[in-house]
Amino acid sequence: MASTKPGAAPKAAGKTKAEKAAKTEGAQVVAKGYVPNLQKMYKEEIVGKLMKEFGYTSVMQVPKLSKITINQGVGSATADKKLVEIAQQELTTITGQRAVQTYSRKDISNFKLRKGMPIGVKVTLRAAKMYEFLERLIAISLPRIRDFKGINEKFDGKGNYTLGIKEQIIYPEIDIDKVTKILGMEITFVTSASKDEEAFALLREFGLPFKNIKK
Repeated sequence: MASTKPGAAPKAAGKTKAEKAAKTEGAQVVAKGYVPNLQKMYKEEIVGKLMKEFGYTSVMQVPKLSKITINQGVGSATADKKLVEIAQQELTTITGQRAVQTYSRKDISNFKLRKGMPIGVKVTLRAAKMYEFLERLIAISLPRIRDFKGINEKFDGKGNYTLGIKEQIIYPEIDIDKVTKILGMEITFVTSASKDEEAFALLREFGLPFKNIKK
């Protein structure tokens, strides 16, 4: 059992281990009780709109955004392993959550690839960080794409949508002067919808700029 010396002043509350680790890795700590704007909008506006559009009789039937996964392949990592570490730090900076490395599952001699080699990075976002990332993507990052005219409407048949990004420099968190290599990424929006039509309506209401939205 821990004890303190008589008369000793209590120590001031310091940062938690999670906060210190997040600061070290470039990740962000979400304040307790904080509710992102898009999460509020989902509960206060989007749920009602989708219930009316699809005739749902219960709030539980309304599709929701379950998670967002970001995958980034680093093909040239077989020649320079540091590229994976750089990509990991960049993705951590972009998402506010520590990215993890992905590894090859088998040997491919033609590409000088061995099983277990780091070949990319990924992040899975949920809850507050998911909504925060989505808001920044819609309001700031996508409009920074050159000649941007909207994103294609192509779902996977199971209510999920994957968006391809060609350059990580569309994110303002990235300092273009410090970029060593231009890398693309795939952003997958996983929803609870059973049909693509419902998932499309959900992401449309969040504000994803699809090309085929009827005005």
